[in-house]
Amino acid sequence: MAFSSYVGGNSRRGGGWAHSLLPTASGSPGLSKSRAHHHRKASRKRASALRDFIFTNFFTIGLSVSLFFFLLVVFRYGVPKPLSSHFRHGHRHPRFRKPIYRRSSSLADRDVVSSAVVDITTKDLYDKIEFLDVDGGPWKQGWRVNYQGNEWDSEKLKVFVVPHSHNDPGWKLTVEEYYDRQSRHILDTIVETLSKDVRRKFIWEEMSYLERWWRDASEAKRESFINLVQSGQLEIVGGGWVMNDEANSHYFAIIEQMMEGNMWLNDTIGVVPKNSWAIDPFGYSSTMAYLLRRMGFENMLIQRTHYELKKELALHKNLEYVWRQSWDAKETTDIFVHMMPFYSYDVPHTCGPEPAVCCQFDFARMRGFVYELCPWGLHPVETNQENVKERALTLLDQYRKKSTLYRTNTLLVPLGDDFRYISINEAEAQFRNYQMLFDYINSDPSLNAEAKFGTLEDYFRTLREESERVNYSRPNEVGSGQIGGFPSLSGDFFTYADRQQDYWSGYYVSRPFFKAVDRVLEHTLRAAEIMMAFLLGYCHKASCEKLPTGFSYKLTAARRNLALFQHHDGVTGTAKDHVVRDYGTRMHTSLHDLQIFMSKAIEVLLGIRHEKSEQHVAQFEPAQVRSQYDAQPVHKAINVHEGTAQSVVLFNPLEQTRDEIVMVIVNRPDVTVLDSNWTCVKSQVSPELQHDKNKIFSGRHRVHWKASVPPLGLQVYYIANGFVGCEKAKPAKVRIFTKEKQLPCLNPYACAKLEGETAVIRNRHQTLTFNVNLGLLQRVSGEDGSKMVVVGEELGMYSSSESGAYLFKPNGDAEPIVQAGGLLVVSEGPLMQEIYSYPKTRWDKSPISHATRIYNGDNTIQEFLIEKEYHVELLGNDFDNRELIVRYKTDIDNKRTFYSDLNGFQMSRRETYDKIPVQGNYYPMPSLAYMRAPNGHRFSVHSRQSLGVASLKNGWLEIMLDRRLVRDDGRGLGQGVMDNRPMNVVFHILPESNISSTSDPASDPNPLSPSLLSHRVGSHLNYPIHAFIAKKPREISVQPPPMSFSPLFSSLPCDLHIVGFKVPRPAKYTQQPIETSRFALILQRWHWDSSYCRKGRAQCTVVANESINLYDMFKGLAVLSARATSLNLLHEDTEMLGYTEQDVAQEGHVLISPMEIQAYKLEIRSND
Repeated sequence: MAFSSYVGGNSRRGGGWAHSLLPTASGSPGLSKSRAHHHRKASRKRASALRDFIFTNFFTIGLSVSLFFFLLVVFRYGVPKPLSSHFRHGHRHPRFRKPIYRRSSSLADRDVVSSAVVDITTKDLYDKIEFLDVDGGPWKQGWRVNYQGNEWDSEKLKVFVVPHSHNDPGWKLTVEEYYDRQSRHILDTIVETLSKDVRRKFIWEEMSYLERWWRDASEAKRESFINLVQSGQLEIVGGGWVMNDEANSHYFAIIEQMMEGNMWLNDTIGVVPKNSWAIDPFGYSSTMAYLLRRMGFENMLIQRTHYELKKELALHKNLEYVWRQSWDAKETTDIFVHMMPFYSYDVPHTCGPEPAVCCQFDFARMRGFVYELCPWGLHPVETNQENVKERALTLLDQYRKKSTLYRTNTLLVPLGDDFRYISINEAEAQFRNYQMLFDYINSDPSLNAEAKFGTLEDYFRTLREESERVNYSRPNEVGSGQIGGFPSLSGDFFTYADRQQDYWSGYYVSRPFFKAVDRVLEHTLRAAEIMMAFLLGYCHKASCEKLPTGFSYKLTAARRNLALFQHHDGVTGTAKDHVVRDYGTRMHTSLHDLQIFMSKAIEVLLGIRHEKSEQHVAQFEPAQVRSQYDAQPVHKAINVHEGTAQSVVLFNPLEQTRDEIVMVIVNRPDVTVLDSNWTCVKSQVSPELQHDKNKIFSGRHRVHWKASVPPLGLQVYYIANGFVGCEKAKPAKVRIFTKEKQLPCLNPYACAKLEGETAVIRNRHQTLTFNVNLGLLQRVSGEDGSKMVVVGEELGMYSSSESGAYLFKPNGDAEPIVQAGGLLVVSEGPLMQEIYSYPKTRWDKSPISHATRIYNGDNTIQEFLIEKEYHVELLGNDFDNRELIVRYKTDIDNKRTFYSDLNGFQMSRRETYDKIPVQGNYYPMPSLAYMRAPNGHRFSVHSRQSLGVASLKNGWLEIMLDRRLVRDDGRGLGQGVMDNRPMNVVFHILPESNISSTSDPASDPNPLSPSLLSHRVGSHLNYPIHAFIAKKPREISVQPPPMSFSPLFSSLPCDLHIVGFKVPRPAKYTQQPIETSRFALILQRWHWDSSYCRKGRAQCTVVANESINLYDMFKGLAVLSARATSLNLLHEDTEMLGYTEQDVAQEGHVLISPMEIQAYKLEIRSND
């Protein structure tokens, strides 16, 4: 909430709400919440002693029983091991216990995923809660909290007050503006004020600011900072480059930003975080819990969950729980979570349930400071000897009330807000006053309380120690083998509501143009990392290291620019316009740099030039380029003259051979396609279309052909003119429907008038029927002519006068915008068929046009899917306060139940509730949503960017495409969303029928997995082939030898995905000894629904139910060593990370369980 605490500030975190909705004073005692303590020592030793006594005359049997119980304890709890850390503070690390396997799971069953057994699911919570928003009094969203007074008689209250400052890397100001004006001063203040008193503590989260400060800091400040970390006064929590969003961010980018921050921190300061702090993301994903667990984190703290869920969990003292993945029957993904109970993370909403009281203890709001005064009218005053007793007891009363919401008597109280502790005076006011209050509380034994400053590590360590002494488990509670006394929970926390009917589902779609750029930067960075790894791997002399090592600083910048955009005001689209421009410019710069590097790298990998440096000019250029940060990518046109050919190099970033219909743009249609052997390749040419009803044909042409590219490899093709003996690209047949003036036809196409009310395109798997008048998809039929699924496509708009960057608050239902009488162009060829629609709307220039394509290509993924490409231009005042959607109306009886992905990693079951408004039934869709009928028919929509999705009526799937909003929605941004850009949204739609029986999705509470084919469709869409074009044509008479690059011995199994193959520290590559394992390989095994076609229908012959050997993976490269590591590459104790022994590379063999992501450190050397 940058500046939101200033007078007149409007906070997305709570300040603005206080004036209108919160009471002015605390209420009278009401509902009593007493804490019952059950002190029960573990009975295992007594049981063993009793048996020894009973069988005292049977020594041998007694010894056997004792040994049995000893082995049972070891099996159940494991042998405690210290966690890896460079610093030792004398802290005892939590004991990792062996999980209880609640389902049998042999190695033969490794490809089967069971459902987790847990105490709580978020679906159960939604089913139970009535969402009535009952006024709770002082704690408006809860109840009047009270206590008996004897709850702390046997176990005193231990309060840890955790000073913090939330620093957004961009929101109202850019990251550099925030650093210059605030964050650098905050870090200076922390170092100086903590050094004055060892009792003072602090936590810091964002490495983007710490790295920037480190560059500016003096050696003395750096040394003081390190000393504070070593002493335990200062804890780095999370340690990612940013505190990432959890709705829109893809798991690749989350891993990347965590790895970038954690590795910089470890390299620079020598510490690895183990506690996560996420107070500001707008909802929480279980994917994040999984990734953190596999990075070696032990504990999490979260804040922004639906206020009704907080209340329900607090009522049953379940705000602290063990988060378990929904598929995890073995408890290997368990991670401990603390959920903050109240409305915000500012001081008024953290000390206890009564904000009017807590605000009096935010001493930075005293008169004389720059922050706004308490809106309740009761302001903080300096603590002195005259008022310390009254002040301390008032504060302790809040602590006690807050404590009753949790099971243990260890209490966490954050002390901070956005960009706090900016000056020495402010920090001293907080530390000075609180220390006086602590001293009073601690000096009176009758209070049974101890309060002090602490870090997250202090809190979680003390809580775990208490939970080992005192049994807080409930009868029949499943709990967790990791830590006793707490419930287990599975599910995610979307969609977030902070008050009333204000659901934060708007940010799933805000600034969709930049959400798309984000994903382009992701897959381009991944591809460039792979190329760099091969350049260095195959290199065996210093001269060939020049290009990759010379590019290393730009590669690091690209990693960090991608990481920066994952910030919860970046990819969310919730920043000021000029901040969005800053994010966009950074991403555009890195995209440009990466493409230039890849253009040069392919020359070396293909053997065209064996040595290359950053200074050499590339012979190739990317087939798609962007002129500026907010421009759509434009295809470069190939211009081949008679007797010449232009080289096209294709890079396949995936791990299987890729047969795919590819496309380039040419200026003239009379061309021929040749492969690298100069053999003829069948091709098709069709007109390029554009979003202009007065000039639909751009004058350029699209050439399609079927390419085959090896896994992680390169293949060369040629676009030639005048090559004798080859058939030219076959022109598509074009038919046009228009009620306005007839369009002029473009040579060499024979254009015909489209007759009839329907238009049909088909391939051997499906037939698509369109309503010609509306230009919308009407029906999809299966390959045997039977109806596969009825699809009624509808384009509509919500009118939304109260929506903003964060909130979606529509005025009623979406209204259809398409009228009869638009423009339709049908292009039919042997490889690709397309229907392009420029619909008629009430606006002269339609805000949307769209193309629907199907492909003919044996053994391709594309022949099974329907490609939809929407061109969206929500520009101009005509579209103010409008939100554009597409609806697919099918005959699938889904009962308004559907599935959407979490971060591209896993699926989550969604159910539409009548007790929740439309905006609360919208969910994030980073890459996939699907519906399934009881008969097994499935309708899936894959996306290459994050959007929002809902199923508001039976059989409907609705996806929001863009939104243009005039008003601010009262969450502190201070503006609407008016900076829309023209953009293309691409979906790959996959209708499927299952081949074996399945459960009814409406009655099955567990998430379903995509089919193997669906996984592959999504992978191809999100990791497209990269095309590069030679800058100069070559004479056909001079034919070079065949060129390709194929670094893998064979395709990997179809359900095994390479998340990344990289050199983590390229700048230090030449300085590192070989033994350090300079390469990293991250693998993921998908889980897929085997009731659908098992082999993925296209070229899929092997799945990963048998191990693969990392040592035999690469051609011409020797893998000298392979060691399993954490996903941030900093831990090698795989048991600590939750992996089972079979997941660890032994003699190079890797067998990964479904749903797991596993990282390996490799050392690689060229065989040459």
